[in-house]
Amino acid sequence: MGLTTARLLQEAGWDVTIYSRSPWRDSVSNVAGGQWAPTSVFDEDVASPGFVRQYKEASRIAHDVYQNLVGADYGVSFIENYYLSDELIEGGVYLREMPELFASVADLGPGEHPFSTRYAKQTVTMIIEPAKFLRRVRNDFLIAGGSFVPRYFENLSAVLSLKEAVIFNCTGLGAKALFDDDDLEPVKGQLVLLPPDPAVDYLTVGGGSDVTYMFSRKGEILLGGAFQRGDWSQEPELEVTQRIVADNRQLFENFG
Repeated sequence: MGLTTARLLQEAGWDVTIYSRSPWRDSVSNVAGGQWAPTSVFDEDVASPGFVRQYKEASRIAHDVYQNLVGADYGVSFIENYYLSDELIEGGVYLREMPELFASVADLGPGEHPFSTRYAKQTVTMIIEPAKFLRRVRNDFLIAGGSFVPRYFENLSAVLSLKEAVIFNCTGLGAKALFDDDDLEPVKGQLVLLPPDPAVDYLTVGGGSDVTYMFSRKGEILLGGAFQRGDWSQEPELEVTQRIVADNRQLFENFG
């Protein structure tokens, strides 16, 4: 979030400095899945109409920006995506409210797809290769005159002591302590990486647990996932790894 925010500010004519304790390659963004889909960002039952309007506007801006970066340089490409379930799939709020951002949407029933689930919702969206994308955005940031300053902020007073007149908070979970945000909680994910396979040129979401997914990328096939609320640990768990592999194996057991 820090790098992409910085680049948008630079394009708007701002001089930008990024303060960070760690380089981009040590961030969780560097190992993220990378599918473009504005999902899991709010609760539909409590969101105000104003928030939903802002969410739609932000989603359209983001889609436009990433679409302009499609190609090998930034590691952004369009790819088929299949949402899998044994129940009819309604689709997330972004598919319902912003269908113009997703191409080739189709509902596939039994016998119309090769997966082990009864139903599949097909669409086309973008995937971002995080390592390539972040490296290129970092380079763009430096070329445009941006600077990095290694710094760890212990409290809000340290943040407000900065010389800059405008500060963008991209601290993620760090905001819990910095801004006394008692509502902010971590959600731990876990991934399994397999060697790449050029024949696998699509993504899957669902079909095992609610957070099972398979993302085929240039450098690897990435299997997920986990969604463990309130878990601050950063160590992988063997039982979660085994469950991720088993869920994905089940989805593809009918392939011949």
